[in-house]
Amino acid sequence: MKVIETPIKDLLILEPVVHGDDRGYFFESYNAGTFNAATGLEINFVQDNQARSTINVLRGLHYQNAPHAQTKLIRALEGAIWDVVVDLRKDSKTYGRWYGVELSAENKRQFLIPQGFAHGYSVLTDTAEVFYKCDNLYNKESEGGLYYADADLNIDWKIDLNKAIISEKDKVQPTLKEDSSSF
Repeated sequence: MKVIETPIKDLLILEPVVHGDDRGYFFESYNAGTFNAATGLEINFVQDNQARSTINVLRGLHYQNAPHAQTKLIRALEGAIWDVVVDLRKDSKTYGRWYGVELSAENKRQFLIPQGFAHGYSVLTDTAEVFYKCDNLYNKESEGGLYYADADLNIDWKIDLNKAIISEKDKVQPTLKEDSSSF
C-alpha cells in the first residue's frame, strides 16, 4: 500500500497494490496488518456505510462531535466523487482549510479522514457508490455540519452548484464562523 501525505497533517490518501491480468484485477481493499504497518496507526473500525448517488449530488459537510467523533476510510466502489474535508481541529495550523481528492472505482484510492474534520462529497459521474469505514458508531445527538457553500471556505466542489442536488438539512448548516464543533 502506498501512503500519500496531504498538506494537512494526519490526512492521508491510500493507494492499494492492484494485481491485474487478462481476467481483471484483485486487491485487498482493507487489511488491518497492512494498514497499521503502512500508516503507523491502529484504528479499530466498527461500522461500514455505503451510499449510492447520481451525478451532481452533493452530500455534506458532516461530522460527529466527541465522544462519538469518527475517523473514516472512504472509497468509491463505482463512478467518481470529489471528496472534501475541512479541518475543524481548533489547535491545528490548518484549522478552517479544506482539501479535496478524486476517489473513483478506476483509481481505487482511499481517503483516511481522522476525527476532527467535516466531510462531504460531490458526484462527478452518472452514478457513484461510496463505501466507508468508521471507527465509532453513528450517534444522532452528536452530528454536526458546515454549510457547503460557505464563502469563507470557498470550496471548489467540481460541479455546478446551480445544478447540485442537496438535502434540506445540508442547505441550512452553519458556516465555519458559526460552527460549534467540539474539536
